[in-house]
Amino acid sequence: MGKSAARGIFQTSFHVPGELSANLNIRWTAPCDMTLLHVSAVQSDDDACGVTVGISTDTDGYLEIYSCGISDTPVQKEAITDFSGTTSLSQYPRISDGDILVLIVDYDYNAAAGGGAASDVTIVLTFAVG
Repeated sequence: MGKSAARGIFQTSFHVPGELSANLNIRWTAPCDMTLLHVSAVQSDDDACGVTVGISTDTDGYLEIYSCGISDTPVQKEAITDFSGTTSLSQYPRISDGDILVLIVDYDYNAAAGGGAASDVTIVLTFAVG
């Protein structure tokens, strides 16, 4: 992305090894005011899991559910129009110090199409401070 930590950019990543047997509900408290700029999600197999991003009061308010990348090829969400949840309204989501961020991973999002459970899921979030 051509941005650096010296400009107040930082990343947070989550990795869950092995095959998932249930949905993930990842929550953490924002350490400062910040703006979500980028989400990258991938898994190692070809059974697509679904990912949503939001805050505790609206768990898909920033990114509504979408299929993460399969076969070790990440799907990125970084265009301003990608952030189409009800809280972000097609803007980069602004997060206040102390907000609880929520990532939901639907481990078998593609099950209706014959897919199975996701394996080796990695999600990376990129933020700007302020």
